[in-house]
Amino acid sequence: MTDDRRIPRTALLLGLAGLIPFLWSAATHLSPDLSRWAGQVLSPMFLGAVVGVTYGTVILSFMSGVLWGFATKAEGTEAAVAYGLSVIPALWVFFMVTDASANSTIFLAAGFVGLLLLDAMYAAWGLAPRWWLRLRVMLTVVVLACLAIPLQV
Repeated sequence: MTDDRRIPRTALLLGLAGLIPFLWSAATHLSPDLSRWAGQVLSPMFLGAVVGVTYGTVILSFMSGVLWGFATKAEGTEAAVAYGLSVIPALWVFFMVTDASANSTIFLAAGFVGLLLLDAMYAAWGLAPRWWLRLRVMLTVVVLACLAIPLQV
């Protein structure tokens, strides 16, 4: 018997690996020495808040696609609502996150909070796997913590 609330190993590992750019963003923001060293071999785009906001923009857009995939399981009015809601994260990030400023970082973080609310809705509708929210909450907490670091220092 399998526990359908248990996060599949591959999903967990890939989800955790997806945190690496956020963690790198936080680390290079917090450590001037690391940032200086990395700046010798990497573009400034891959350092500090810039990499966190850039990667976060990609991920929020990607997650719209995931929600769209979940919407394919719905029918009728629920499908129309699910498809409509699925595009919100991508549209949000497109219109609200314009640079690596504090405002854009706050808007990006708000987008991840909104995404988590959408994840909860899709899970409640039975469109997402039962383990989905466990994974998404864990990942979102780390993402939000990493995005908050440039706002604090």
